[in-house]
Amino acid sequence: MKRNGAAIVVGLAAVATVAAVGIAVFHVADELVGGPDGDCEVTVGEQKVEVSGEQAENAALISAIAVQRGLPARAASIALATAYQESKLVNIDYGDRDSIGLFQQRPSQGWGTQEQILDPVYSTNAFYDALVQVDGYEDMEITVAAQTVQRSAYPDAYADHEADGRALASALTGHSPATFTCDLDGGAPSADEELTPSGLTARAEAVRIELLDTFGRLSLGGYEPGGVSSGHMEGSAHYDGRAVDVFVRPVSDANNAKGWAMAHWAVANAARLDIRTVIFDDRIWTAGREGWRDYDVPSSSSGDQAILEHRDHVHIDVFR
Repeated sequence: MKRNGAAIVVGLAAVATVAAVGIAVFHVADELVGGPDGDCEVTVGEQKVEVSGEQAENAALISAIAVQRGLPARAASIALATAYQESKLVNIDYGDRDSIGLFQQRPSQGWGTQEQILDPVYSTNAFYDALVQVDGYEDMEITVAAQTVQRSAYPDAYADHEADGRALASALTGHSPATFTCDLDGGAPSADEELTPSGLTARAEAVRIELLDTFGRLSLGGYEPGGVSSGHMEGSAHYDGRAVDVFVRPVSDANNAKGWAMAHWAVANAARLDIRTVIFDDRIWTAGREGWRDYDVPSSSSGDQAILEHRDHVHIDVFR
């Protein structure tokens, strides 16, 4: 799946150094092995949506681009309901007449070239570019806003996916914490021990790059050229170059939502990126275990409680 669309501006990492000694980072037992695989679900209130891993990645991307562009969650709801109806959230290379991609956009109607439309980043940005030109879309019914952009022959069909779109958007834009999870096996061990110039393993470096590609300018830390040797608890994945922290400071409602958007994005992409653990806001998700759980700060840890409980940063680590 392409992730390098020109419409996304890649931010430079503002690398932050964690000053508190004894920061707790969960260490998962090495017996979690086997290839990552499985399906995902979101439960917001009484609405439960089950999606495949591929659908989860695309839904997370659509939502992340809304976050990166500073659009309201309503925009993501409209986009997700549209893509659900048009392609079932799968980046297909066929459709009615010359329609293709997540949103079934047509080259003949000026949406772009076939190659561009089949890039999920490009096609999602193209959808949002059109949506923001619709006056008052934030207050429209989802089906009306979607139809204004798409001009579909079946305008009422978008209504079938409104509830699912809202639930996915609420979770994946970070407004419904710890509601999106994927059922994955533990990841396979790797011989990937050599560090890249950033001080991360190749797997962790791929996560770092995709975070910036997807969310734009971020404050990242927990790594440095040559690797880190202090500032984390014994056994931390940071010492192996397998972990990236994304800082969302100061602690606030807006930064909490952004943190959860990135935490849920990481879970949605865990199978593809070999992500092992995600910790944020005193909650933890681990490949090979069910759902989000309370994060227990080790009793031996000391320092700022917000840091210890990961309320000011999202921790993401990958398998060895």
